[in-house]
Amino acid sequence: MESPNKSFAARAPQPSRRHVLQAGAAGIAALAAPSLVLAQATPKIRIGFWPVAAGLPFFAAVDKGYFKEAGLDVEPLKFAGAQQVMEAMLSGRSDGSANGTGSANLAIGEIAQPGLFKIFCTNPSNAKFVLDEFITAKDSPIKTMADLKGKKVASGPGIQNVTLCKTMLERAGATGATVTELPIGQHVAALVAGQVDACYTLEPTGTIGRMNGTTRVIEAGVVAKYILGDPMAPWHGGAASLTTEFIKKNPELTKKFIAAYARGVELVRTQPAEARQYMKGYTAIEGPLTAEVPLASYMLYNEFKPSDVAYFQKFYDLFTEKGIFEKKVLVDALLYKA
Repeated sequence: MESPNKSFAARAPQPSRRHVLQAGAAGIAALAAPSLVLAQATPKIRIGFWPVAAGLPFFAAVDKGYFKEAGLDVEPLKFAGAQQVMEAMLSGRSDGSANGTGSANLAIGEIAQPGLFKIFCTNPSNAKFVLDEFITAKDSPIKTMADLKGKKVASGPGIQNVTLCKTMLERAGATGATVTELPIGQHVAALVAGQVDACYTLEPTGTIGRMNGTTRVIEAGVVAKYILGDPMAPWHGGAASLTTEFIKKNPELTKKFIAAYARGVELVRTQPAEARQYMKGYTAIEGPLTAEVPLASYMLYNEFKPSDVAYFQKFYDLFTEKGIFEKKVLVDALLYKA
């Protein structure tokens, strides 16, 4: 497809060499002005994501063209873990995060640079809307969380995953378990090879292992149960955000971006069968397997109730208690306000 600048140039009458020379610097600047206006009109919006199913609204909004229809130039940036997404925002290499990015990882960025970002959508999960789970090899004798006592367990990379994994094992009575970080894309292979006894992982990993007959789920929706105290509580473990710097510089683009992103959320909510196909290319799952992946729920900034904020705060408070956060982080202050 031709770029807008190229198309404009093709249509515009071309000045002769004599006319250009006569025009001087001011004339050349005037001739170039339309191209400059076009280039400046749509700054690139760089959004970090990592390959988990919870990022589906963002993936769908990109591939369905919702951002383009809103006149936005959005660039998805894939990272190996949520920590890298946050670090890119801190360094100015990214303008925000997609759903699935660890909320606690984002909070660490907030502590390092107060006022770094605002959350406009979370992906609460629980025993019904599954994202988080412990899995083991299909023929493993492990049946319950307590059976992981003294076992080797892998968790997804980053401080959020490791802290949650260790705390949940402890609360489930699995004392003496050792936890190591491992990219989620390697979890199934590590179980098949016998390198670990179980993994704390995120979808679509559990579905991939189940569908290829190599792994099974020990328990799903584990954070809601072991951290929040209720299997049906909303765990706001992942969040879509924009940096405060981007919001301040681009208030109108921010509104358009969030509105287009919300169209992705609405598609997942109302037409999940259609939305699922957009996991392809962004996660490790594709084809018929996309129909099997459990979906997280989604909550936009203007849908939060006091109870939602309270559960979100309880999650954050765990990291303060564990000394991961050097100070208390208030969830309400991080939520985007239109």
